[in-house]
Amino acid sequence: MTKLRRDLQREAENGLGKPVLKGIRWLLLKNPDNLDDKRNERQRLDEALKLNEPLATAYYMKEELRNIWHQPDKLSAQNALDEWVKAAAWMSTCSSNSLKLLQHTAQSILAYFDFNGLSTGPLEGTNNKIKTLHKMAMVSEMSSS
Repeated sequence: MTKLRRDLQREAENGLGKPVLKGIRWLLLKNPDNLDDKRNERQRLDEALKLNEPLATAYYMKEELRNIWHQPDKLSAQNALDEWVKAAAWMSTCSSNSLKLLQHTAQSILAYFDFNGLSTGPLEGTNNKIKTLHKMAMVSEMSSS
């Protein structure tokens, strides 16, 4: 998504398109439910998507891929993932390397459904906080010596 946005921004003329594409990187990657209306994020994203069809296609494909996590079971998720890969390949939305990586890791992605949606995300977040605290303690210890 980021590479496509950069390429499109480079191609945009200094007219209307370039300012609209500038600064929307995080809006493209952000969960649409978390867009902040007070900061006009939804409006800015919609404006950028209206101006650029390839960007809009890639954005909506990204959102379709996110929907795989909401499938009721592993078989449904497998079918949705297979359909997504076919559509992405047909539309040339993703690079062949990205599609190969996705196909290679499909079983790991689908393993999520083997454990009833159990995620290690919260545990990994806690581990990162511990690592950060440890680094801060080490820096503090070095500066006091």
